[in-house]
Amino acid sequence: GDDKTSADYYFDSYSHFDFLLIQEMLKDVVRTKTYQNVIYKNSFLFKDKVVLDVGAGTGILSLFCAKVGAKHVYAVECSSMADMAQQIVMQNGFSNVISVLKGKIEEIELPVSEVDIIISEWMGYFLLYENMLNTVLYARDKWLVRGGVIFPDKAALYLTAIEDADYKEDKIEFWNNVYGFDMSCIRKLSISEPLVDVVERNQIVTDCQLLKTMDICNMDSGDVSFTAPFKLVAERDDYIHALVAYFDVSFTKCHKLMGFSTGPKSRATHWKQTVLYLEDVVSICKGEVLTGSMSVSPNKKNPRDVDIILKYSMNGRHCQLSRTQHYRMR
Repeated sequence: GDDKTSADYYFDSYSHFDFLLIQEMLKDVVRTKTYQNVIYKNSFLFKDKVVLDVGAGTGILSLFCAKVGAKHVYAVECSSMADMAQQIVMQNGFSNVISVLKGKIEEIELPVSEVDIIISEWMGYFLLYENMLNTVLYARDKWLVRGGVIFPDKAALYLTAIEDADYKEDKIEFWNNVYGFDMSCIRKLSISEPLVDVVERNQIVTDCQLLKTMDICNMDSGDVSFTAPFKLVAERDDYIHALVAYFDVSFTKCHKLMGFSTGPKSRATHWKQTVLYLEDVVSICKGEVLTGSMSVSPNKKNPRDVDIILKYSMNGRHCQLSRTQHYRMR
């Protein structure tokens, strides 16, 4: 109906099971095996503890926790996948340990006042797309016991620059001349939407820059909005067609530090990387610097979308420019 919010459409999109997407996420070995290893190799942290699984999906993380002896696991899932998770829990004999609760974290009530551990796979494209981190922070503030553990507890967003002439020409500049007609109005839209794709390491032109670190145990919900400066130093003479963002997550409360990266030099994940194409082709020489800042915030109309403002400038031998571009991940 007309009273539906953007969040309702988001949750409803998961009601129609995209089995290929679910399978892709489960088959993402970097993602799923890291969580499994965190839980199985640190079973002493989970033994006899009460666990809250935020955004449980199929319940795979809850099953891992139950397997190593968690006292009880509350698996909260807002979509109709909760019904499937309930069946999966029953089929695997964990109904006495795992309670599947269907609803939004912000609206449900747990049968307990505190939990010892919160676990969640909240990361979206560009780390923050879908804004699920704020849901984890809400759960932390409402239920996590003093001194409790959050998995993962650290995240970091990085930026680098790439050469990508072929793709930009094929997908972006295409709109400038379509069978002799000017469709550049579509080009303006296409370049404002970040692309989620795998970047080859040989495309990388500069070093990488840490943009933002997040301490999930201590940060505030407002910290998902930020402005960060960057300085990217060219590692060779080349052209820059796009900036690329990726993220790392860490589980620092384990006996041994664990985590993974979604960067172009690491094993590919379903998150891939986020590519922001530049209006300009930047000619850069080894040792020269592309400077600027990136501002990130949830979209005001649909907070699950991400607004990005990119400011960049260059003062090199062959290229002098200064520009601001706006992007929206949707």
